Amino acid sequence: MIAVSNISVHFVGRYLFDGISFSIGDRDKIGLVGKNGTGKSTLLKILAGLQEAERGTIASGPDASIGYLPQEGIVVSDRTVYDEAATAFSSLLELEARIAHLSADIAERSDYESEEYHRQIERLSDASQEFEMVGGNTMQGAVERILSGLGFAQTDMTRPVAEFSGGWQMRIELAKILLRKPSCVLLDEPTNHLDIESIQWLEDFLKSYDGSVVLVSHDRAFLDTVTSRTIEIERGKVFDYSASYSKYVVMRAERREQLLAAYNNQQREIAQAERFIERFRYKASKASQVQSRVKQLAKLERIEVDTEDSSAIRFRFPPGERSGRIVAELQSLRKAYGSNEVLRSVDLIIERGDRLAFVGKNGEGKTTLAKILADREPADGIIKLGHNVKVGYYAQHQANLLNPDATVLSVIDDAATGDMRARVRDLLGAFLFSGDDVFKKVKVLSGGEKSRLALAKLLLEPVNFLILDEPTNHLDMLSKDVLKNALLAYDAALVVVSHDREFLQGLTQKVIEFKNGAIHEHYGDIFEFLRLRQMDSLRHLEQTQPEQGQSETAVVSPALNTVGDKSDNKKRWEERKRRLSEQRRLEKAVKNCEKDIASLERQLAEWEEEIAQPSFFEREDAKKVTRSYEQAQKTLEDLMQRWAELQQSYERLIAEEG
Repeated sequence: MIAVSNISVHFVGRYLFDGISFSIGDRDKIGLVGKNGTGKSTLLKILAGLQEAERGTIASGPDASIGYLPQEGIVVSDRTVYDEAATAFSSLLELEARIAHLSADIAERSDYESEEYHRQIERLSDASQEFEMVGGNTMQGAVERILSGLGFAQTDMTRPVAEFSGGWQMRIELAKILLRKPSCVLLDEPTNHLDIESIQWLEDFLKSYDGSVVLVSHDRAFLDTVTSRTIEIERGKVFDYSASYSKYVVMRAERREQLLAAYNNQQREIAQAERFIERFRYKASKASQVQSRVKQLAKLERIEVDTEDSSAIRFRFPPGERSGRIVAELQSLRKAYGSNEVLRSVDLIIERGDRLAFVGKNGEGKTTLAKILADREPADGIIKLGHNVKVGYYAQHQANLLNPDATVLSVIDDAATGDMRARVRDLLGAFLFSGDDVFKKVKVLSGGEKSRLALAKLLLEPVNFLILDEPTNHLDMLSKDVLKNALLAYDAALVVVSHDREFLQGLTQKVIEFKNGAIHEHYGDIFEFLRLRQMDSLRHLEQTQPEQGQSETAVVSPALNTVGDKSDNKKRWEERKRRLSEQRRLEKAVKNCEKDIASLERQLAEWEEEIAQPSFFEREDAKKVTRSYEQAQKTLEDLMQRWAELQQSYERLIAEEG
């Protein structure tokens, strides 16, 4: 067990932690949560022994060991992937080297009867026995199993680590931690560089891990699956909940409601005391009572309530011009980097209003195809954008392209044109940049702040085809919710490359799976896709293990049994698409009807004002105006009836969807 006692850390004029205490049990699975900047990563570094607290102690048992995965800062070696991961078994490797040395020495000796020869034989026997007892014979299998689970192919094992991107190098570091099997694992945003399959594998591994896990993550689904305890950092304090993330959210809301009630009561008492002091400050007969109230206020422990981010930030992507029905069309597309063929024979049509999720293992071509669609990467084959299509593109590393010496305000102000120049401050406020924050330089911003700034910059120009590549990396929970709500209201073509299942849920209507250079279309939501993939996987296992007496040739291809599933899935998707289209049509018809009613009511009001004049019936056009007025009244009645019918149909459709 690890005990944290009265830890305090002072940072930039305030306490990041102020006397916090908690303990980590032997098999606790803890999610560490809080707003960006509250000190989650700092606390992990303190637990890992990489940073010291100003005050307080951390105590652990004599056999306690810690494995720590940072968000960034991995040192790249010149070893192969396998050899680098195998350094987790440093003592085993030393023992293996010793066995090799002893074996070579014995093979070269010829003094078979000497005492030294027999001692070497005994040393070799002892070392071999120890190697077997501590799992040396299973070391290679363990290394390959962990690396495979994290997405490495067998052919990757002998490739140099330096050939891999930062995200893959982070996976190797994670593999080393998991192979060491420390008593406590500390993970800082471990899913940022993993694909969906690897995240699911890591979830299963950590759930059954025979040790404690403390992790920082903005992936709700990952937190819910792995953790059973949540520690929140708020205003320099910690609040400990014996619950997974989803349950914590409910419990936190209840606690906040109680705290807010206590805060409001205290504020009323303070106001009453201050009014008493002010009223009787100069009355000698009340002097002792006034002094008593002053002392009470001085000793009072003030209740603090963390301010909600209500600046929150609702924004909408500016609507672009209407595009043609076909937004993008790819035929026989191929993309290769040297001998590495990433995509081959890809055919894809994206229509106006389509909402696609690109999923698959890292390296299968998701980002490459996103770049091709955004005209950031050339490829072979036919690539056509439709009529009047204007693309907005957000890349994984878009934040790194910002000028580090520019201020937040100048980044947006320089990019803004026309009417948007007057709305720069509003736009920054929507992304939580307010007050003096707008004068910060880009180079001092956190990863999440840079990502929010890059997304804000994307909003400056209206587009009708939006392509987002891992937009949620480094965004906190609130920012992700804000972005998702804006995307739900976006009514043009959308492509999202993401591994965040909770973010994708309900956002897209079709999943494009990337596998072995090809793409496969699946109609429906991300969780429906994952459910079907799991069913296919289980079915495949069953069919590749024939029952006793069944010949191998009798095994049925799993693809044959999924036709019905895919057909039903497509029908459900087409029905849902039809209903969404009908919903949008009805919503538009209701709004148009309301506009007509408002216009007609204004005209009727003008005529009524004219008819009310004493001299109206002396006018030559009096009869004409009266007839127009009566006809307009009848039209208004018809419009009101039409509006009621449309509204009823719309509400019924919404209820059925719910």
